[in-house]
Amino acid sequence: MLVDSAIQVLTETAETVLQRRYYLKDAEGNPIEDWYQLCRRVADAVALGENKPKNHQELRERFFELLYHLDFLPNSPCLMNAGTNLGQLSACFVLPIEDSMDGIFSAVRNGALVHKTGGGTGYAFSRLRAKDASVQSTQGVASGPLSFAAVFDAATETIKQGGKRRGANMGVLRIDHPDILDFITSKQDQNQFNNFNFSVAITDAFMEAVEHDTEYDLVEPSTKIVRRSLKAREVFEMIVDLAWLNGEPGVLFIDAANRDNPTPQLGNFEATNPCGEQWLLPYESCNLGSINLGNFVVDQKIDYERLAQTVHTATVFLDRVIDCNRFPIPEIGHMTLKTRKIGLGIMGLHDMLIGLEIPYGSDEGRQTAAEVMRFIRREAEVESIRLAETLGPFPAFDPLINTYPARRNAALTSIQPTGTVSMIADCASGCEPYFSIVMIKHVMDGDRLMLVNKHFEKVAVREGFYSEELMAKVADSGTVIGHAEIPEKWQEIFRTAQDISPEDHIKMQGILQQNGVDSSISKTINLPSGASREDVKLAYLQGYKLGCKGLTVYRDGSRDAQVLNTKARSEADKGEPMAVVSANGKRKLPDVLSAKRYRLKDQDQKSVYIIVCFGEDEQPMEVFAKFPFDNRLDLKDKSTMWTTTCRLVSLALRFNVPIGEIIKQLDRSSGHMQDLPSQLSKLFKSFMAGTHHGFSSVCPECSGQLVFEEGCETCRACGYSKCG
Repeated sequence: MLVDSAIQVLTETAETVLQRRYYLKDAEGNPIEDWYQLCRRVADAVALGENKPKNHQELRERFFELLYHLDFLPNSPCLMNAGTNLGQLSACFVLPIEDSMDGIFSAVRNGALVHKTGGGTGYAFSRLRAKDASVQSTQGVASGPLSFAAVFDAATETIKQGGKRRGANMGVLRIDHPDILDFITSKQDQNQFNNFNFSVAITDAFMEAVEHDTEYDLVEPSTKIVRRSLKAREVFEMIVDLAWLNGEPGVLFIDAANRDNPTPQLGNFEATNPCGEQWLLPYESCNLGSINLGNFVVDQKIDYERLAQTVHTATVFLDRVIDCNRFPIPEIGHMTLKTRKIGLGIMGLHDMLIGLEIPYGSDEGRQTAAEVMRFIRREAEVESIRLAETLGPFPAFDPLINTYPARRNAALTSIQPTGTVSMIADCASGCEPYFSIVMIKHVMDGDRLMLVNKHFEKVAVREGFYSEELMAKVADSGTVIGHAEIPEKWQEIFRTAQDISPEDHIKMQGILQQNGVDSSISKTINLPSGASREDVKLAYLQGYKLGCKGLTVYRDGSRDAQVLNTKARSEADKGEPMAVVSANGKRKLPDVLSAKRYRLKDQDQKSVYIIVCFGEDEQPMEVFAKFPFDNRLDLKDKSTMWTTTCRLVSLALRFNVPIGEIIKQLDRSSGHMQDLPSQLSKLFKSFMAGTHHGFSSVCPECSGQLVFEEGCETCRACGYSKCG
């Protein structure tokens, strides 16, 4: 009966995500479990742990109910690895990088071990001496933090190829490091550091210098000597310019984070995990989980009694994960067990507000969110204190230093990205508003499938304004705003991320940070494509004043064709011709193009060589096929088919047909995983994933649309995420 009901619990998208990323598989890659069995596997593993408690039977049932009914879900490594030989269940890690070759390459090794198990890693490069600083041991000069960041990036690229989760890193450099200007501009070229999010650790002293338009000092970390001084406002404007251009670097308010450090006796925070919501000390890890708030609205009221029960069970679950975790290296295990931090968060905040009929961007929406977050934090602490009474407080707890009550966990709450997990739960991710209300999904036979938000469809049918024509109009416009058929009340309630003002986004993050979030929040401040640099600047200043510990700003479309836009802008500034296009719109090719050769296998396992020629903007411009079997008469038809298809693709490229549209047509023509259209589609998707930049708006796995939220690009159709 329960197995049958699992089919009803999950949406088609959820089942797709689970089959692709979460279910255990046999040697041929076929799933060997369903949702019921996955929840049993995870609940049993966490309840049993290394030290089986007396009430483990009760715990396994409580945990199972929590997961199975989608009231709470842990982070992806826990869902993937619990009950398996791997057994690494945490998502967040911070590793130190010491200023020595041994220290640097030990961190590379440790990071590789973390990524191999599905974790994401934060690194502070702030301890490394600046470029051209003297190195006494070799009588030479240092190459600087960015040169070593490239080594970490390359290691991640290698490790991530074989895993379920893509390797992800956060790279942090303090604003007062001598190499800060190079760091700020390092991702202006988006072909670099594709496995990193970069953030600047901004100090209160720097923000005060910005406010008063004064200089601040850059300090060599190896000697503590001031190397030079810079105008704070000019540096701040540079950060703003780059964030406006493509969303990076982000900013981390490091002093605000350290003011809330629950164990200052162990050291200061230097970095966060890849999406910025978890500040951790060197070698700390944290396991995360999110409560699905939409499940706790009954008759337009929040069921606080059931929510309290869920918070208590979820807190016990996350604490148990620490004890049954298999840590990638001993140092992480030692530090994690010393502080026992957990990150209990939320998802489905927008679902809850919709159920309460409260607009996300309203004062009432923010006050309701704050009230719920305070409640969750309070109940989590009650449970953590109870656990401490029976099991003891976290070992680093010092009553002479720590003024809060003795509890089991040094930190309790954060709000993390829930990209794929929220797809399983069929809710809005984290504390974000929905990104869209009606989406168009292209299916294999060429049809367009309309995906309507479940809440909006229910309301539209109930209120009598549902129609296929209206849904299509909403999908085409990307918003419910401005459609006369939709009552104004529901337009306000169903405003999406793009319809909500940047100020209201920041106010939501700020009020949640102030009301129940121990660590930090992963949230994107969405700006319209026409937003100015001044808008970005005001977002950063407001976030700082509201007590946010970090901020990610994303201007719509700023990453989709950044390379092209930058080139166009520079050529226009020089007065040079943009691109040579014939009268019929067909691009004329230069005499010389760079090219790469790719060896593929066709469905008969024969080698086929594909040569792709690229323009200066690194977009593919021509595709050729070369065969070892060209002269074999029995394979002549196959050779002709490949050659003809490549010519048609080349023609489409020269007429500026978008890459995403070419991929869709190839996918629709595909009938076999190794046939020609499928192979070409995979190749073009690999360019979009980062080998050649410029196509980030299209998912490299399903050709769906990538959206930028919670500090990461995610596909809401298949669960692909650049951050894992």
